[in-house]
Amino acid sequence: MSNLKPILAIIVPCYNEELCVVSTVERLLEVKADLVHKNKISEDSYIYLVDDGSKDDTWKLISEMHNKFNDVKGLKFIRNFGNQKALIAGYECVRNLGCDCAVSIDADLQQDECAIERFIDKYLQGADIVSGIRNSRKTDTLFKKTTAILFYKLMNILGAKIPMNHSDFRLVSKRALDIMELYPEKYLFLRGFFNEVGLKTEYVTFDVKARMAGESKFNFLKLMGLALNGITSFSVVPLRIISVLGFIMAFVSFIIGAETVVEKIFFHNTPNGWATNIILLCFFGGIQICCLGIIGEYVGQVFREVKSRPRYIKEIELK
Repeated sequence: MSNLKPILAIIVPCYNEELCVVSTVERLLEVKADLVHKNKISEDSYIYLVDDGSKDDTWKLISEMHNKFNDVKGLKFIRNFGNQKALIAGYECVRNLGCDCAVSIDADLQQDECAIERFIDKYLQGADIVSGIRNSRKTDTLFKKTTAILFYKLMNILGAKIPMNHSDFRLVSKRALDIMELYPEKYLFLRGFFNEVGLKTEYVTFDVKARMAGESKFNFLKLMGLALNGITSFSVVPLRIISVLGFIMAFVSFIIGAETVVEKIFFHNTPNGWATNIILLCFFGGIQICCLGIIGEYVGQVFREVKSRPRYIKEIELK
């Protein structure tokens, strides 16, 4: 922390948010003004919006607000790269622009913007990372709630110690941003990274509000992709499970083969249970295909990293 009144950057990833981006910026400017008035942050603090290749008028509205307010800045991607890439771009750009800490928050403000003050309080007390934890998932559908619980439990079983109901609503210090620069991987899993980096971490709970306009851009496929990226980025446990399964399957196959040989040589009859054998063949064949799929995910992760393509491509940046 560089001074008693840190420069705060509020990062807002946006994708087709024309219905709410103006009201979101206006509300965040109010939050910033209140924190400045309370002498908790510097007047040089600002809002940084990342347009993740929106197809509507989101960027036009961001440009208008930039012209209207000096403390509103923005970045436009040349195409859609995904929410995680937009967050990474936000962190990298505000680090280069200059800030002491950065808070990331969704454009729909379902995450309680009033909790930012408590984030700052934790930061001023010495925390480098302050993670937002949802109080409940009452605004989610039963399907989304169930899959989210399974995701967090699975990630913890596989070794990525992520708190339940953790979100991308967080504060990170300049020190944390500097360390993030040392991680060159293209598909950096932010929730795992900030929880494993080892800096002093605090937690703030918040309530999730109803979305003010539009609809969520996260669907099941995107959430599944995020989960697979997180697992393959931060754990090799699935590969070890495959090794154990392979040993068990080989052992069972040896036992069945030995029994067949004994029946044939000593009892001169064909063992019964061909239906059982067919079922076992289908079962183990299914396991093998599943294992190949898991290995394929890791190979795909390596393939994407080896190509070393840029995480994102900037089209316009408003500083």
